[in-house]
Amino acid sequence: MKRYVAIWFRHLLVDRVLLRQPELAGKPFALAAKERGRMLVKAASRDAQKLGIEAGMVLADARAVQPELEVLDYDPLLAEKLLLALAEWAIRYSPLVAVDLPDGLILDASGCAHLWGSETAYLKDIASRLKASGYDVRTAMADTIGAAWAVARYSRAFPIIEPGEQLSALLQLPPHALRLDAAVVEKMQKLGLYQIKSFIYMPPSVLRRRFGQGTLDQIGKALGNSQEAFEPVCPVEPYQERLSSLEPIRTATGIEIAIQKLLEMLCARLVKDGKGARQAVLRCYRIDGEIQQVAIGTSGPSCSASHMFKLFELKISSIEPALGIELFVMEAPVVEHLGNAQEALWDLSSANKMTAIAELLDRLTARAGADVIHRYLPAQHHWPERAITEAVSLTDQPQTDWRTDQHRPVQLLAEPERIIVSAPVPDYPPMLFRYKGDIHRIKKADGPSRIEQEWWISDGLHRDYYAVEDEQGGRYWIFRLGHYGEETNPEWFIHGFFA
Repeated sequence: MKRYVAIWFRHLLVDRVLLRQPELAGKPFALAAKERGRMLVKAASRDAQKLGIEAGMVLADARAVQPELEVLDYDPLLAEKLLLALAEWAIRYSPLVAVDLPDGLILDASGCAHLWGSETAYLKDIASRLKASGYDVRTAMADTIGAAWAVARYSRAFPIIEPGEQLSALLQLPPHALRLDAAVVEKMQKLGLYQIKSFIYMPPSVLRRRFGQGTLDQIGKALGNSQEAFEPVCPVEPYQERLSSLEPIRTATGIEIAIQKLLEMLCARLVKDGKGARQAVLRCYRIDGEIQQVAIGTSGPSCSASHMFKLFELKISSIEPALGIELFVMEAPVVEHLGNAQEALWDLSSANKMTAIAELLDRLTARAGADVIHRYLPAQHHWPERAITEAVSLTDQPQTDWRTDQHRPVQLLAEPERIIVSAPVPDYPPMLFRYKGDIHRIKKADGPSRIEQEWWISDGLHRDYYAVEDEQGGRYWIFRLGHYGEETNPEWFIHGFFA
């Protein structure tokens, strides 16, 4: 069952002015703009309205009524900006929130009210929070957007319309409540139709002939007989750029030009904010409705348009333009602060700059895949599997030094693999072992070297490690789990390979 909430900001722009300039509280003021060569009042404060100053009045007339009227500039885009910001705030009450210009919001509250205990508590929480923030609002809930909109603005009854009761809630309201054209409302008033109940029961053919199809459409939307468009807002990504094309783009050259322009705009914002992108995503919206998407990642925060373009350049061939791309969207969903750049990653030569190495690694990753390049740092553990940790970026620093006092293999298996051995007991190295079907006869061996389990992390048996060399010269790192006893037969594993 669908349930919608309408929020009406009765004095949206005036409330915003009072939040920014609280010294104007209690004083008559108005927002005015030039229109057709005259200054007109676009919004008036409550104190100004008490004096008879209303929106649409010529400013000269308003000053005649109140010579001390404070006049502020009217921003025609401010209402939409405020409603967009309030819509993002209202997402805490519903994931689907739409802007209803010029002074309202619509929430798809289906399945949301129970989180507050009831629909009454749900509406009360919304209204109380907005009023506490300084906005004078009215709210209503109904099965349809039209009914909720009408009740919020024109009804003084209980604001929650029970499911299926839209018609009875609308009967006493004026024709304006159906959001009809001004000319239609004027015609109805001339005919004495001052309430919806005066005409809503007329045959559809009569309503269509006298007041047009638009009137039937609005009635159908309010009663739920027809679907009303609902376009929820999508919070804009903090770093997102859009580029639309006059003609659909179908060539690789056109896609390259679009990517370059988008990266230049995106990187300009990143540089201004002192940020660098760790990920960037390109979405290509085709005229057939399909979306092509490619993404890149960087080993460190980057705001270099040329570097990121080289990474995208490797993926352009995977984009299928089909009949053409009409919109390109570039966004950086993951950004990091740009710290002080280091002069060199390691002391091989002065040419080895941190940025150059990071960009090289990014290009290698873009070509070969994200799992090809890894950087490991030492960790303070005795257990071999825990003695290393993977670095997230080039700027990560080790918490301890690499241990060089113990002999360790150059390749360590992610998980030790079981082997079959023939060995004298109790502590002698194996004479031979079988691994992946091959038999390795031991020629030389060194050990055992015991490593105890780290009891504060997990329980388990100790390991006795041996470094062994077979007759073919292969060198391996193997261990015995536990020790030989009267009733135990320990298992053997291979864990690494020496050079």
